[in-house]
Amino acid sequence: MKVLKFGGTSVGSPERIKKLLDIINPEERQIVVLSAVSGTTNSLLEISQAYLAADKSKAAELTAILKAKYDLFIKELFSSDEGLENGKNLIDYHFNLISSFANAHFTAIEEKIILAQGELISTTLYHFYLTEIGVKSKLLPALVFMKIDEDNEPVIDFISEHIQPLLDPETNLFITQGYICRNSFGEIDNLRRGGSDYTASLIGAAIRAEEVQIWTDIDGMHNNDPRIVKGTKPIARLSFDEAAELAYFGAKILHPQSVFPAQKFKVPVRLLNTMEPKASGTLITNDSERGKIKSIAAKDGITAIKIQSSRMLLAYGFLRRVFEIFERYKTPIDMITTSEVAVSVTIDDISNLAEIIKELNNFGTVEVDYNQTIVCVVGDFGADKHGFAARVLEALKHIPIRMISYGGSHFNISLLINDGDKVEALRSLHNRLFE
Repeated sequence: MKVLKFGGTSVGSPERIKKLLDIINPEERQIVVLSAVSGTTNSLLEISQAYLAADKSKAAELTAILKAKYDLFIKELFSSDEGLENGKNLIDYHFNLISSFANAHFTAIEEKIILAQGELISTTLYHFYLTEIGVKSKLLPALVFMKIDEDNEPVIDFISEHIQPLLDPETNLFITQGYICRNSFGEIDNLRRGGSDYTASLIGAAIRAEEVQIWTDIDGMHNNDPRIVKGTKPIARLSFDEAAELAYFGAKILHPQSVFPAQKFKVPVRLLNTMEPKASGTLITNDSERGKIKSIAAKDGITAIKIQSSRMLLAYGFLRRVFEIFERYKTPIDMITTSEVAVSVTIDDISNLAEIIKELNNFGTVEVDYNQTIVCVVGDFGADKHGFAARVLEALKHIPIRMISYGGSHFNISLLINDGDKVEALRSLHNRLFE
């Protein structure tokens, strides 16, 4: 059985929803994971924020605007009176639910209920559409089997145990919601990181799928950012580790954690393009092609922090105490470099920066550099017999480099530069490594 995930743009219009059957084969056993219709989650978030601000009139206005879009949507999607009636009843039900929160004490719990409505609507509409055209399908309620624990981590054993009985052997095509789940208290929640991609990977792991397919509007991961660099090409094959590095350091097509469940159970993940279904895309497996530079990615909005102290020299536990500060403020570190008297780290979340700096000042002199970018080159750097690291540095010899991280894995070299040098860095690296 395969798991196919389609993002918001793939279900962004009635026309695109209808064209999904150009990709989905109802004769094969498949689980189809759908995101909310593009733009819906953002609209639902705006409605939630209005409720949180106790602005009921604005919430009502935003709700009416979004409902009007869906009223038009179903008129274009369904051709029969019965289909249109089913669609209308569905839309009325969900938007009446959203409107009912005007009379509730609105908290983060209610917000997550509202955010879940997008996926619940898109999946049911697609199920109704398939029914209208005579294609048998079954709707799988993700809120029955998709669960996270108290640390917001998915419980794969629970997912596997509760989804398997729903997979009717007489049915080939199953439709379910991405992104949404229940938390350890049984409340409606969401997966946050990776959203629907994460759902597809978790389901693939839970049922030990033949393959997980992530369908988006781009033909796989490219070897550089196509918005900046001309002549980029899709990458045919990546290892899970390489894909995670690229995703973490800027490749927007995939969230870095979304493939981890599939990696754990060795389920291949394929990135494909709904606009060009015949394109081969990118296949992600445990295997890696040796002797190649695969891709270049960049992550903006980075802040570098340097802590310099003579007490660091030969000081047992110094780094541990520094890292504990970031841990207390739940602030992840991207890169780290050290010397005898200094340590430099980078972060992308500065919401607690003032407090962090205040505590770091107890260790020595603290310097902060804002508006930085991490450029990550992914490939076969194990032992670097091919001299790839030297070629990377040669390509960037005219660009000031703030930090270099190399040797932490066999798959990448990361460099910290000023935001203003990013475009030149990506183009220069592309010319040196791929042209």
